[in-house]
Amino acid sequence: MSIRVLVADDHAAVRAGIVMILDGADDIEVAGEAADGEEAVAMARELRPDVVLMDVRMPRLDGISATRELAGECDVLILTTFDVDEYVFGALRAGAAGFLLKNTDADTLVEAVRVVARGDGLISPSVTRRLISAFASRPAQREPDELARLTPREREVLACVARGLSNAEIARELDMAEATTKTHVSRLLNKLGLKSRVQAAIYYPS
Repeated sequence: MSIRVLVADDHAAVRAGIVMILDGADDIEVAGEAADGEEAVAMARELRPDVVLMDVRMPRLDGISATRELAGECDVLILTTFDVDEYVFGALRAGAAGFLLKNTDADTLVEAVRVVARGDGLISPSVTRRLISAFASRPAQREPDELARLTPREREVLACVARGLSNAEIARELDMAEATTKTHVSRLLNKLGLKSRVQAAIYYPS
């Protein structure tokens, strides 16, 4: 089945370019286009796309606020021109499943949509090092028993997520079905009050 995508960007020419790229992939279908954050939220709830490609700076409701409203309802992949920490961290805290810059080439964009649709997380390589440095320098803020609510299997899955493994890779490493892996990831996110596997990777103690 095709991956259904909603493209949200306030610039019509940019939307058209993104749509053209996505239409070139046999396994992706553009379900709709939104010109601002409020429209993106409303259309996402109406159309139920697999992935929302969300710009950050948009009128009426910005992309990060829109992502926060859609957290838990659909997977959001932020696609923006602005490589600034405020947007990177804001998007991930809001529950975005991925963060890419608009200078990403067409093949990478298409593959990013596939990655997010599979339930995996993705961050632009240009911001990954800053992200790791920022969170590695944070003081510990968790109680030691905070992970106790997870089952032993869920802890194993969380450790794999923290290593950046995809669902398919986790399934192979832990010798279980990929569908079972997705279930474990979903349950551990719910138990820990997290919105995405990217947040889970940041959460996991080193």
